[in-house]
Amino acid sequence: MIIKVETLTKTYGRVRAVNRLSLEIAEGSIYGFVGPNGAGKTTTMKILATLLAPTSGQAWVAGTEVTKNPDQVRRHVGYMPDFFGVYDDLKVNEYLDFYASSYGIPAADRRQIADDLLELVDLTHKRDAYVDTLSRGMKQRLCLARSLVHNPDVLLLDEPASGLDPRARVEMRELLKELRQMGKTILISSHILPELAEMCTDIGIVENGELVASGSVAEIMSRVQHQQILEVRLLERAEQAAAFMRALPGIGEAVADEQAVKASYQGDEEGLNLVLTSLISAGFRVCSFARASSNLEDVFLRVTKGVLQ
Repeated sequence: MIIKVETLTKTYGRVRAVNRLSLEIAEGSIYGFVGPNGAGKTTTMKILATLLAPTSGQAWVAGTEVTKNPDQVRRHVGYMPDFFGVYDDLKVNEYLDFYASSYGIPAADRRQIADDLLELVDLTHKRDAYVDTLSRGMKQRLCLARSLVHNPDVLLLDEPASGLDPRARVEMRELLKELRQMGKTILISSHILPELAEMCTDIGIVENGELVASGSVAEIMSRVQHQQILEVRLLERAEQAAAFMRALPGIGEAVADEQAVKASYQGDEEGLNLVLTSLISAGFRVCSFARASSNLEDVFLRVTKGVLQ
Protein backbone atom coordinates (compact mmCIF):
# COMPACT_ATOMS: atom_id res chain seq x y z
CA MET A 1 0.00 0.00 0.00
CA ILE A 2 1.45 3.35 -1.00
CA ILE A 3 -0.58 5.17 1.69
CA LYS A 4 -1.27 3.61 5.07
CA VAL A 5 -2.91 5.27 8.07
CA GLU A 6 -3.26 3.64 11.49
CA THR A 7 -5.47 5.03 14.28
CA LEU A 8 -4.69 8.59 13.23
CA THR A 9 -5.98 11.24 15.63
CA LYS A 10 -5.75 15.02 15.56
CA THR A 11 -7.21 17.24 18.26
CA TYR A 12 -7.42 21.00 18.64
CA GLY A 13 -8.13 21.55 22.31
CA ARG A 14 -11.47 19.85 22.91
CA VAL A 15 -12.21 19.47 19.22
CA ARG A 16 -11.26 16.12 17.67
CA ALA A 17 -10.81 16.70 13.94
CA VAL A 18 -9.65 13.16 13.17
CA ASN A 19 -10.62 10.26 15.42
CA ARG A 20 -8.56 7.03 15.24
CA LEU A 21 -8.81 6.91 11.46
CA SER A 22 -7.28 3.93 9.66
CA LEU A 23 -7.16 3.33 5.92
CA GLU A 24 -5.00 1.87 3.16
CA ILE A 25 -4.68 3.08 -0.42
CA ALA A 26 -3.21 0.87 -3.11
CA GLU A 27 -0.66 2.13 -5.60
CA GLY A 28 -2.18 3.38 -8.84
CA SER A 29 -5.68 3.92 -7.45
CA ILE A 30 -7.87 7.01 -7.30
CA TYR A 31 -9.26 7.09 -3.78
CA GLY A 32 -12.24 9.36 -3.19
CA PHE A 33 -12.42 10.87 0.29
CA VAL A 34 -16.07 11.77 0.88
CA GLY A 35 -17.57 13.60 3.82
CA PRO A 36 -19.45 16.69 4.96
CA ASN A 37 -17.64 19.91 5.78
CA GLY A 38 -15.77 19.53 9.06
CA ALA A 39 -15.51 15.74 8.75
CA GLY A 40 -11.70 15.68 8.91
CA LYS A 41 -10.77 15.30 5.22
CA THR A 42 -8.51 18.36 4.95
CA THR A 43 -6.83 17.65 8.29
CA THR A 44 -6.00 14.10 7.20
CA MET A 45 -4.57 15.34 3.90
CA LYS A 46 -2.42 17.95 5.63
CA ILE A 47 -1.00 15.27 7.92
CA LEU A 48 -0.16 13.09 4.90
CA ALA A 49 1.43 16.13 3.24
CA THR A 50 3.55 16.68 6.41
CA LEU A 51 1.93 20.10 6.99
CA LEU A 52 0.37 19.02 10.30
CA ALA A 53 1.63 16.71 13.01
CA PRO A 54 -0.88 14.15 14.31
CA THR A 55 -1.80 14.07 17.97
CA SER A 56 -1.45 10.29 17.92
CA GLY A 57 -1.38 7.44 15.45
CA GLN A 58 0.84 6.98 12.41
CA ALA A 59 0.76 7.48 8.66
CA TRP A 60 3.07 6.27 5.90
CA VAL A 61 3.51 7.46 2.32
CA ALA A 62 5.58 5.29 -0.03
CA GLY A 63 6.86 3.37 2.98
CA THR A 64 8.03 6.42 4.93
CA GLU A 65 6.42 7.51 8.20
CA VAL A 66 5.32 11.12 7.79
CA THR A 67 6.60 12.44 11.14
CA LYS A 68 9.97 10.66 11.12
CA ASN A 69 11.23 11.70 7.70
CA PRO A 70 9.00 14.48 6.31
CA ASP A 71 11.55 15.59 3.68
CA GLN A 72 11.52 12.11 2.16
CA VAL A 73 7.71 12.09 2.15
CA ARG A 74 7.60 15.44 0.36
CA ARG A 75 9.60 13.99 -2.52
CA HIS A 76 6.76 11.53 -3.10
CA VAL A 77 3.80 13.87 -2.54
CA GLY A 78 2.19 16.59 -4.61
CA TYR A 79 -0.36 18.54 -2.55
CA MET A 80 -3.12 20.70 -3.99
CA PRO A 81 -4.96 22.61 -1.22
CA ASP A 82 -8.63 23.48 -1.27
CA PHE A 83 -7.77 27.18 -1.26
CA PHE A 84 -5.81 28.21 -4.32
CA GLY A 85 -3.08 30.71 -3.48
CA VAL A 86 -0.98 32.24 -6.24
CA TYR A 87 1.45 35.05 -6.89
CA ASP A 88 -0.75 37.13 -9.16
CA ASP A 89 2.07 39.31 -10.46
CA LEU A 90 3.84 36.30 -11.97
CA LYS A 91 3.31 34.91 -15.44
CA VAL A 92 2.21 31.28 -15.74
CA ASN A 93 5.65 30.03 -16.84
CA GLU A 94 7.34 32.09 -14.10
CA TYR A 95 4.98 30.61 -11.52
CA LEU A 96 5.93 27.03 -12.41
CA ASP A 97 9.62 27.96 -12.64
CA PHE A 98 9.47 29.41 -9.11
CA TYR A 99 7.99 26.22 -7.64
CA ALA A 100 10.36 23.98 -9.60
CA SER A 101 13.29 25.94 -8.17
CA SER A 102 11.83 25.48 -4.68
CA TYR A 103 12.20 21.72 -5.20
CA GLY A 104 15.84 22.15 -6.20
CA ILE A 105 15.29 21.34 -9.87
CA PRO A 106 18.22 22.67 -11.95
CA ALA A 107 17.54 25.77 -14.05
CA ALA A 108 18.52 23.89 -17.22
CA ASP A 109 15.62 21.45 -16.68
CA ARG A 110 12.93 23.80 -15.44
CA ARG A 111 11.87 25.26 -18.81
CA GLN A 112 11.20 21.80 -20.29
CA ILE A 113 9.35 20.65 -17.17
CA ALA A 114 7.13 23.75 -17.26
CA ASP A 115 6.43 23.27 -20.98
CA ASP A 116 5.54 19.61 -20.48
CA LEU A 117 3.21 20.35 -17.56
CA LEU A 118 1.47 23.19 -19.38
CA GLU A 119 0.84 20.85 -22.28
CA LEU A 120 -0.50 18.21 -19.89
CA VAL A 121 -3.01 20.61 -18.31
CA ASP A 122 -3.79 22.34 -21.64
CA LEU A 123 -2.38 25.74 -20.68
CA THR A 124 0.42 26.07 -23.24
CA HIS A 125 -1.38 28.99 -24.86
CA LYS A 126 -1.34 30.80 -21.50
CA ARG A 127 2.35 30.37 -20.64
CA ASP A 128 3.03 34.13 -20.95
CA ALA A 129 -0.25 35.26 -19.36
CA TYR A 130 -0.35 36.67 -15.84
CA VAL A 131 -1.82 34.28 -13.31
CA ASP A 132 -4.47 36.77 -12.13
CA THR A 133 -5.94 36.87 -15.67
CA LEU A 134 -6.76 33.16 -15.66
CA SER A 135 -10.25 31.78 -15.15
CA ARG A 136 -11.06 29.72 -12.06
CA GLY A 137 -10.76 26.47 -14.02
CA MET A 138 -7.42 27.49 -15.50
CA LYS A 139 -6.08 28.41 -12.07
CA GLN A 140 -7.10 25.00 -10.75
CA ARG A 141 -5.28 23.29 -13.62
CA LEU A 142 -2.22 25.47 -12.99
CA CYS A 143 -2.30 24.53 -9.31
CA LEU A 144 -2.41 20.87 -10.32
CA ALA A 145 0.59 21.45 -12.62
CA ARG A 146 2.40 23.08 -9.70
CA SER A 147 1.87 19.95 -7.59
CA LEU A 148 3.48 17.88 -10.36
CA VAL A 149 6.72 19.83 -10.89
CA HIS A 150 8.82 17.30 -8.92
CA ASN A 151 7.09 14.26 -10.52
CA PRO A 152 5.58 12.84 -7.29
CA ASP A 153 4.15 9.33 -6.96
CA VAL A 154 1.18 10.50 -4.87
CA LEU A 155 -1.21 13.40 -5.41
CA LEU A 156 -3.27 14.77 -2.51
CA LEU A 157 -6.03 16.88 -4.04
CA ASP A 158 -8.35 18.71 -1.66
CA GLU A 159 -11.60 19.66 -3.43
CA PRO A 160 -9.95 20.20 -6.84
CA ALA A 161 -13.28 20.73 -8.62
CA SER A 162 -14.69 23.19 -6.08
CA GLY A 163 -16.21 26.25 -7.71
CA LEU A 164 -15.69 25.01 -11.25
CA ASP A 165 -18.34 25.23 -13.95
CA PRO A 166 -19.59 21.95 -15.52
CA ARG A 167 -17.15 22.07 -18.46
CA ALA A 168 -14.17 22.75 -16.19
CA ARG A 169 -15.21 19.86 -13.90
CA VAL A 170 -15.29 17.49 -16.87
CA GLU A 171 -11.83 18.69 -17.94
CA MET A 172 -10.49 18.16 -14.42
CA ARG A 173 -12.01 14.68 -14.23
CA GLU A 174 -10.43 13.63 -17.54
CA LEU A 175 -7.09 15.05 -16.46
CA LEU A 176 -7.12 13.01 -13.25
CA LYS A 177 -7.89 9.85 -15.21
CA GLU A 178 -4.92 10.60 -17.46
CA LEU A 179 -2.68 11.07 -14.42
CA ARG A 180 -3.73 7.69 -13.11
CA GLN A 181 -2.79 6.13 -16.44
CA MET A 182 0.64 7.73 -15.94
CA GLY A 183 1.01 5.74 -12.72
CA LYS A 184 0.04 8.36 -10.15
CA THR A 185 -1.85 7.41 -7.00
CA ILE A 186 -4.48 10.04 -6.24
CA LEU A 187 -6.28 10.82 -3.00
CA ILE A 188 -9.06 13.27 -3.80
CA SER A 189 -11.55 14.82 -1.42
CA SER A 190 -14.85 16.17 -2.67
CA HIS A 191 -18.52 16.54 -1.86
CA ILE A 192 -19.47 16.35 -5.57
CA LEU A 193 -20.42 12.73 -5.10
CA PRO A 194 -21.56 11.61 -8.58
CA GLU A 195 -18.28 12.77 -10.09
CA LEU A 196 -16.27 10.74 -7.59
CA ALA A 197 -18.22 7.63 -8.53
CA GLU A 198 -17.29 8.17 -12.18
CA MET A 199 -13.54 8.63 -11.67
CA CYS A 200 -12.58 6.78 -8.46
CA THR A 201 -11.53 3.19 -8.02
CA ASP A 202 -12.12 3.30 -4.26
CA ILE A 203 -14.19 5.40 -1.86
CA GLY A 204 -13.82 6.26 1.80
CA ILE A 205 -16.68 7.97 3.64
CA VAL A 206 -15.62 9.97 6.69
CA GLU A 207 -17.83 11.63 9.27
CA ASN A 208 -16.99 13.37 12.52
CA GLY A 209 -13.34 12.43 12.04
CA GLU A 210 -14.06 8.71 11.65
CA LEU A 211 -13.98 6.47 8.59
CA VAL A 212 -17.46 4.94 8.45
CA ALA A 213 -17.13 3.05 5.15
CA SER A 214 -14.30 2.18 2.78
CA GLY A 215 -13.82 -0.05 -0.24
CA SER A 216 -14.10 -0.18 -4.00
CA VAL A 217 -16.96 1.75 -5.58
CA ALA A 218 -18.67 -1.56 -6.35
CA GLU A 219 -18.29 -2.76 -2.74
CA ILE A 220 -19.63 0.47 -1.29
CA MET A 221 -22.58 0.45 -3.68
CA SER A 222 -23.39 -3.18 -2.83
CA ARG A 223 -23.84 -2.25 0.82
CA VAL A 224 -26.97 -0.29 -0.02
CA GLN A 225 -28.15 -2.45 -2.90
CA HIS A 226 -29.53 -5.08 -0.51
CA GLN A 227 -32.46 -2.74 0.09
CA GLN A 228 -33.68 -1.49 -3.25
CA ILE A 229 -36.43 0.77 -4.43
CA LEU A 230 -38.84 -0.66 -7.01
CA GLU A 231 -40.67 1.67 -9.37
CA VAL A 232 -43.80 0.18 -10.93
CA ARG A 233 -45.92 2.11 -13.40
CA LEU A 234 -49.48 0.95 -14.06
CA LEU A 235 -52.34 1.90 -16.35
CA GLU A 236 -54.64 2.33 -13.36
CA ARG A 237 -55.40 1.20 -9.75
CA ALA A 238 -52.08 2.32 -8.28
CA GLU A 239 -53.51 2.55 -4.73
CA GLN A 240 -54.79 -1.03 -4.89
CA ALA A 241 -51.48 -2.21 -6.35
CA ALA A 242 -49.58 -0.60 -3.49
CA ALA A 243 -51.77 -2.35 -0.92
CA PHE A 244 -51.37 -5.64 -2.77
CA MET A 245 -47.57 -5.32 -2.92
CA ARG A 246 -47.26 -4.71 0.83
CA ALA A 247 -48.36 -8.32 1.41
CA LEU A 248 -45.74 -9.80 -0.93
CA PRO A 249 -42.49 -11.37 0.36
CA GLY A 250 -39.57 -8.95 0.49
CA ILE A 251 -41.68 -5.82 0.11
CA GLY A 252 -41.55 -3.23 2.87
CA GLU A 253 -43.26 0.11 2.41
CA ALA A 254 -45.17 0.68 -0.83
CA VAL A 255 -46.57 4.10 -1.74
CA ALA A 256 -48.76 5.05 -4.69
CA ASP A 257 -47.98 8.24 -6.59
CA GLU A 258 -50.48 8.95 -9.39
CA GLN A 259 -50.20 5.87 -11.62
CA ALA A 260 -46.96 4.58 -10.10
CA VAL A 261 -45.91 2.68 -7.01
CA LYS A 262 -42.58 3.03 -5.22
CA ALA A 263 -41.76 0.16 -2.89
CA SER A 264 -38.75 -0.87 -0.81
CA TYR A 265 -37.55 -4.39 -1.55
CA GLN A 266 -35.11 -6.80 0.07
CA GLY A 267 -34.40 -9.99 -1.81
CA ASP A 268 -32.86 -11.60 -4.86
CA GLU A 269 -33.73 -11.77 -8.56
CA GLU A 270 -36.18 -14.64 -8.07
CA GLY A 271 -38.06 -12.57 -5.53
CA LEU A 272 -38.29 -9.70 -8.02
CA ASN A 273 -39.73 -12.06 -10.59
CA LEU A 274 -42.31 -13.23 -8.05
CA VAL A 275 -43.40 -9.63 -7.35
CA LEU A 276 -43.90 -8.92 -11.04
CA THR A 277 -45.73 -12.17 -11.85
CA SER A 278 -47.94 -11.75 -8.78
CA LEU A 279 -49.01 -8.27 -9.91
CA ILE A 280 -49.83 -9.48 -13.40
CA SER A 281 -51.65 -12.58 -12.12
CA ALA A 282 -53.76 -10.36 -9.86
CA GLY A 283 -54.93 -8.39 -12.89
CA PHE A 284 -52.81 -5.28 -12.49
CA ARG A 285 -51.78 -3.86 -15.87
CA VAL A 286 -48.09 -3.12 -15.48
CA CYS A 287 -46.48 -0.67 -17.91
CA SER A 288 -42.97 -0.77 -16.47
CA PHE A 289 -41.18 -2.52 -13.61
CA ALA A 290 -37.67 -1.48 -12.62
CA ARG A 291 -35.25 -0.97 -9.78
CA ALA A 292 -34.32 2.62 -9.08
CA SER A 293 -30.56 2.92 -9.45
CA SER A 294 -28.60 3.86 -6.34
CA ASN A 295 -25.78 6.36 -6.70
CA LEU A 296 -23.00 7.56 -4.43
CA GLU A 297 -25.28 10.21 -2.92
CA ASP A 298 -27.62 7.43 -1.75
CA VAL A 299 -24.65 5.69 -0.12
CA PHE A 300 -23.51 8.89 1.56
CA LEU A 301 -26.95 9.71 2.96
CA ARG A 302 -27.48 6.19 4.27
CA VAL A 303 -24.03 5.74 5.77
CA THR A 304 -23.63 9.14 7.42
CA LYS A 305 -25.79 10.52 10.20
CA GLY A 306 -25.39 14.18 9.37
CA VAL A 307 -23.31 14.81 12.48
CA LEU A 308 -20.82 17.61 11.88
CA GLN A 309 -18.00 18.70 14.09
